[in-house]
Amino acid sequence: MSAPAELYEVFVRPRRGLDHKHMGSLHAPDPAMALEYAREVYTRRSEGVSIWVVRSSDITASQELDTESFFDPLDAKPYRHATRYELPDSVNNM
Repeated sequence: MSAPAELYEVFVRPRRGLDHKHMGSLHAPDPAMALEYAREVYTRRSEGVSIWVVRSSDITASQELDTESFFDPLDAKPYRHATRYELPDSVNNM
């Protein structure tokens, strides 16, 4: 009897220096198989250099209803916003 399939979220890094991007979800019996399935489904044409698979049940997320109270305290600290920094021309993919 096979193990019950769990839901996994798939993240792919398209090339070195870029962030992993969420590509979608898939069901698999374990993390190793989820990685294999993700490779087959999301990188068929060599679109990526790295794949992450994460059990959906392991993700903790903020709720849209809590947006105001969750994010507003950050507005009081403008020095944390990257708008005050100038990037040199040699820096890309940021």
